[in-house]
Amino acid sequence: MSDRIILTLPDELSARVRYIAETTAKPVEQVVLEHLKTLATTAPLPFDEQTELDALRSLSDDALWTIAREQMPSDVQARAHELMDKNSLGTINDTEYDELQNLVERADRLMLRKAESAAILKERGYPFSQKDFKPEHE
Repeated sequence: MSDRIILTLPDELSARVRYIAETTAKPVEQVVLEHLKTLATTAPLPFDEQTELDALRSLSDDALWTIAREQMPSDVQARAHELMDKNSLGTINDTEYDELQNLVERADRLMLRKAESAAILKERGYPFSQKDFKPEHE
């Protein structure tokens, strides 16, 4: 079963939807439906995380590129891998497990900030590929 709904979109949103439809060779209706389906499956973020992501929109392009290229420090990555190995082997203690949970949460928040920064840059018209998101020092 389906309902027919008529929407009036702001010009900017309409242009973005049409651009996506053209570049993906899909009908506009399909593009809108695909995006609406992702909204239905996305759980709301905690208030502080959503506030942090919303604040990204006010940042300069340079600041967004810096965030999009950000990496966890190598010592933190090494520690996380060490703890993941211990967890896989069943040799992790409670304190280490709590530390691992904190590192995973930290990594998740970083990835979310990076993804949102990339999405904003895309909205602002920057074309990019995966190589554009390598840290500046690499």
